[in-house]
Amino acid sequence: MGSAIQKAIQLILTADRELVNILSTTARVSLTSSIVALLLGVPIGIWLGACRFRGRGALVVLNRTLMGMPPVVCGLLFYLLFSGVGPFRHLKLLFTVPIMILAQVVLITPIVIGNMETYAAELAPPLRETAKGLVFSGWKRFYLLVNECLYPIITVYLLAFARAIAEVGAVSMVGGAIAWKTNVMTTAIMQYTNRGNFSLGIALGLILMVLSLLVNIVLSVMQRRFHR
Repeated sequence: MGSAIQKAIQLILTADRELVNILSTTARVSLTSSIVALLLGVPIGIWLGACRFRGRGALVVLNRTLMGMPPVVCGLLFYLLFSGVGPFRHLKLLFTVPIMILAQVVLITPIVIGNMETYAAELAPPLRETAKGLVFSGWKRFYLLVNECLYPIITVYLLAFARAIAEVGAVSMVGGAIAWKTNVMTTAIMQYTNRGNFSLGIALGLILMVLSLLVNIVLSVMQRRFHR
């Protein structure tokens, strides 16, 4: 065990090629999917939180249901859609990075929407009164609410990124965990541990834990500032 840990640290310090490839693929998938989910989820979440209309409750319930979607179910859905018998088979996206990003966007966007809906629902009533007094138009009201939600938006993005970087079920099904192509940190940890290559698995696990710690530290700081 001790030798495996020492070798894992050595792999990190020497920037092992395979390790760097896995990290770069993970960064590409996680950053892209979390940014796309943020761009899609923030306006929808603010709209759901700030507006009152018929059917809003049903949309909120639907989104909360999607927030709890098991990753393997999402992976199965995309696999069926893009496999050799699926309606989108001609796109040939299965076992590629783009379909991994798509699957993660579907998983993460409801989380962004749900969190932004909660924040916006708290901030909207007083801001609505202020906007009425200033005779703001609809777009100016929306801009004012987005501006007030700046800290929550950053917090939600960090949550989305943390969810993306730790996801394993969907990306393993649609990406196939192919070495030097679609292997990300979580799938690589499972793969190399099953092969008995504990040193690389430990190295990836250490990096993943450090990233998780950094994200949680930033989240804690942001939440304290927001509550002030």
